[in-house]
Amino acid sequence: MNEKATMQNLNDRLASYLDKVRSLEAANSKLEIQIREYYEQKGPAAERDYSHYWAIINDLKDKIAAATIANANILLQIDNSKLAADDFKTKFEHEMMMRQSVEADIANLRRLLDQTTLTKADLEMQIEGLQDELAYLKKNHAEELAALRSQLTGTVNVEVDATPQQDLTKVLEEVRAQYEAITDKHRRDQEAWFNEKSTALSKEVAISTETIQTSKTEISDLRRTLQGLEIELQSQLSMKAALENTLAETEARYSAMLAGYQNTINMLEGELANVRASIEQQGQEYRMLLDIKSRLEQEIATYRSLLETEESRPHPGGGHTTVTTTTVRTSS
Repeated sequence: MNEKATMQNLNDRLASYLDKVRSLEAANSKLEIQIREYYEQKGPAAERDYSHYWAIINDLKDKIAAATIANANILLQIDNSKLAADDFKTKFEHEMMMRQSVEADIANLRRLLDQTTLTKADLEMQIEGLQDELAYLKKNHAEELAALRSQLTGTVNVEVDATPQQDLTKVLEEVRAQYEAITDKHRRDQEAWFNEKSTALSKEVAISTETIQTSKTEISDLRRTLQGLEIELQSQLSMKAALENTLAETEARYSAMLAGYQNTINMLEGELANVRASIEQQGQEYRMLLDIKSRLEQEIATYRSLLETEESRPHPGGGHTTVTTTTVRTSS
């Protein structure tokens, strides 16, 4: 009775296991079909072609490198423009100092010219005074000579037979000669002094005029140089501003491009992670099915050995127990 109950229990367990095996085989077949369809749509993970994505990534890397190089070139141009602007600023300050120095020299020369003009006017007044004095001396000399002549004439008329006539005339001639010599010497000295002063003053005026003209020429050259430097400085500042605007636009454009590329990379990485997770999950399910299959095969083998033992043992009354053996095949 116990053996029949045991056999009945084993038959019930076998039937339930067979139902479970059939359901698992159906689920396995369905899962295999899903995996096959997924691989047909997506391709196997080991054989999937990522060359297109790698080409996109390499292209993005090349664009990033080119943008980095262009950015570095723009920064270098900005640095060069800053250095050139600083150089022009230094030159401008140097030229401004030279201009101030030249203007100070010109102011000194103008003061010297004013002093020279005053000295010239003073000398001209002195010359006029000397000329007036010379004319006055000549006039006095002529008057004295006329007076002496009139006196001599009167003396001759009064004292015709006087013996000292020759001595007095000689004395007067000598006095007149001495006076004329003194007057002539004084005149020549005054004329020499006047000519010397006039020549020196003319030289000073000529030198001052030449210096002023040279200073004016230098000032004109410095002004032209200053204007050129200011124009070039403005050009460099404009170029610097344009380069900075270009740099800002380039950085904004490449930042947007990099953000888009990063989003694409993140999307691809997420898709790849999903594929790997799906494959891992399917692998776990497949390993679970293999484990269930192996346990079922072990139980079936145990059940089969029990059946074989039951068949080989004789039963009372010479009867035999009929047992239906079902072979279970599972697809690996």
